[in-house]
Amino acid sequence: MKYIRIIGILILCLLLPLGMSAKRSKKRIPDKPVVADSILQNIFQFSPFYSRIIDEYKADLYLKGKLKVHKRNHLIRYVPSMFRFEKNVNDYMIESVSEMHYTAPDIYDRKIKAVSSTFPRDRGQIADIAEYLNMNIYSSSLMSDKLLSPLDKKASRYYTYLLDSVAGPNDCQKYKILIIPKFKGTQLVSGYMWVSDQVWTIRQLYIEGVYDVINFKVNIIMGEEGDEEFLPVRFDLNLIFKFLGNHLEMNCNAWMKYHEIHYYNQGEARRKSSKKHHHDLTESYQLTCDSAQLITDKDKFKELRPLPLSVDEDSLYKKFAMRRDTILHTPKKKKSRSIEFWGQLGDALISSYNVNLAGIGSVRCSPLINPVLFSYSHSRGFSYKQKFKYNRYFQHTGRLLRIVPQIGYNFTRKELYVKADTEFQYWPEKQAGFEINVGNGNRIYSSVVLDQLKQLPDSTFNFDKVELDYFKDVYLNLFHNIEVVNGLYIKAGVSIHWRYLANKKRLEVEKPLPEEDWLALKGIRSEYNTFAPRVRIEWTPGMYYYMNGHRKMNVGSKMPTFTLDYERGIKGVLGSTGSHERWEVDVQQNLKLGGIRSLGYRIGGGMFTEQNDVYFVDFANFSRHNLPEGWNDEIGGTFQLLDGRWYNSSRQYWRGNLTYESPFILLKPLNRWLGMIQQERLYAGVLFMPHLNPYIELGYGIGTHIFDVGAFVSTINGRFDTFGFKFTFELFPQIRNRPHKMTQRSKR
Repeated sequence: MKYIRIIGILILCLLLPLGMSAKRSKKRIPDKPVVADSILQNIFQFSPFYSRIIDEYKADLYLKGKLKVHKRNHLIRYVPSMFRFEKNVNDYMIESVSEMHYTAPDIYDRKIKAVSSTFPRDRGQIADIAEYLNMNIYSSSLMSDKLLSPLDKKASRYYTYLLDSVAGPNDCQKYKILIIPKFKGTQLVSGYMWVSDQVWTIRQLYIEGVYDVINFKVNIIMGEEGDEEFLPVRFDLNLIFKFLGNHLEMNCNAWMKYHEIHYYNQGEARRKSSKKHHHDLTESYQLTCDSAQLITDKDKFKELRPLPLSVDEDSLYKKFAMRRDTILHTPKKKKSRSIEFWGQLGDALISSYNVNLAGIGSVRCSPLINPVLFSYSHSRGFSYKQKFKYNRYFQHTGRLLRIVPQIGYNFTRKELYVKADTEFQYWPEKQAGFEINVGNGNRIYSSVVLDQLKQLPDSTFNFDKVELDYFKDVYLNLFHNIEVVNGLYIKAGVSIHWRYLANKKRLEVEKPLPEEDWLALKGIRSEYNTFAPRVRIEWTPGMYYYMNGHRKMNVGSKMPTFTLDYERGIKGVLGSTGSHERWEVDVQQNLKLGGIRSLGYRIGGGMFTEQNDVYFVDFANFSRHNLPEGWNDEIGGTFQLLDGRWYNSSRQYWRGNLTYESPFILLKPLNRWLGMIQQERLYAGVLFMPHLNPYIELGYGIGTHIFDVGAFVSTINGRFDTFGFKFTFELFPQIRNRPHKMTQRSKR
């Protein structure tokens, strides 16, 4: 606990300048009477029941939004998925008509049927509008588990409730209740709600807050008494985006028209009569499976528009049409080759690309200058990564070809890493396919060093005093994947490594004999090859999925994932110089604890057996990525301060990692100044191997809409080892890479 307090103070010192520069807003609590306990208790008692009363519905959604550009600059291009704007045009219009399909508890399937806009490209957004529309107001959290609902009893300790007014006759009164957060935080909202007496349903909910630098105001009107009483019929949104000198404002209105509404009991009877597997959610994702083309023609959109446009809205379309006609009839000025070259170079540096090649596939890459591609950690220093993605989808058969080249550079070690992953999925119903991985791995030392390390006592052990003959690694993996039964995957193939001595200059200086004789005397060779058949079995019980045509799409499970990984090196095949066996087991899971809290754990171990000749300790589940990964990809399942040399220093290891995430842990009293913090995290990890009995690492971190940072402290054999940080740019992670609602492994 002492270390956690120290870490919290250091993080606070880093963030105070950032928080002090932000605008401070003092909200005066209105002079209203506190809501009677009986009213609040009734609201909290009925909300859990009302959150599940609707089992399924189908509806049409009409969305209309107007965007006003108050101020913008070139930095707006760095915001993921942002609209592309025209020069000297500050007012835009966008509309869409969609089909909605809801299945309890939290599956929202939306298929956009038609889109009409005055943007040069129809794609783009200042925020994910669906988060504000796919909202069950009675649930314990709002906006995909980002906000603590004021209707939840557990979250009510963070709010103050004041009675503003009472309306209606005595036998059917409505109460207007003000919602005031007790302190500033991105997870809390303010506003009001109208509540019906006797049945205690919400008739109107107005909330406002800040998340991902979006100042949002949401007004939700619920349906009248009847089937629509527990469902929203209209949304009014006001979204204000301010970031690095950019100021955008969008006003949206959405209307819901329901066709089918099934209550919970009716849904249970319907599901029990179904012959499908109870983890098959295809019916809940039937709109996603619809392959109808999107309507973008503005004349056809007029036939679908349920409400007429206002005079101002219609004028935006007329101005847009005039701009298009002007562009078509104005001859283009020829640019000099130098200007054209530098313009194209500038676009490549700061713009992302998503190129669709008809009949060939699509290519995606991020900007070359992008802060999201950089990361820093205490043990690895600064790193940079660039990733390209090529996808070819065969629509009629569901087959998929994916090629993902990556390149990265570690500035501290001055090492360049390159790899390419290729996958061809030929049987999409069973997620069966072939996989090829090629690249250069981490520098590694041989098992000869292990014998030297084993002889050193713990009291005198020091990596810096041991001569490590590092080998460069080039690998080629050939695998076949298949899902035998739902949630059970078998991955089989071969792993081939070519390893050669990294530093021959030191040997040239030190060796008194010819190179081969000198290396033989030291017990090593300058090159080693490995040929190893490998089998990996991964099982996730209770895996939910849906069928998108021929393709089986996993959406997660509430159960842990169990993994067994076995590798057998065979001597003499393709020049293989040694043999070995590798065994690894692993269990990991992420548990939702209610509200917006979660607890993740990972337990595992591994060992090398049946060694013959020199081999290399290179574990699959216990390794250090040479290319930087995203925060959530590795932060909860690895050791941030552990020296990279430890990963290859033992024939066996046993580890455990724990991550707890919650909006309020240590900084709740200071949230007035640090309101940009979205999540706080606690980390704990323990590792057992020779010379580490044990290695313990504790950490504390925070997550914001721009970056994630963590501070860590470690001990070895009960003694203090080191202290360090990890930092990654996330830059609107909710917009850039939004995870699915399910809690467990939506992708292998």
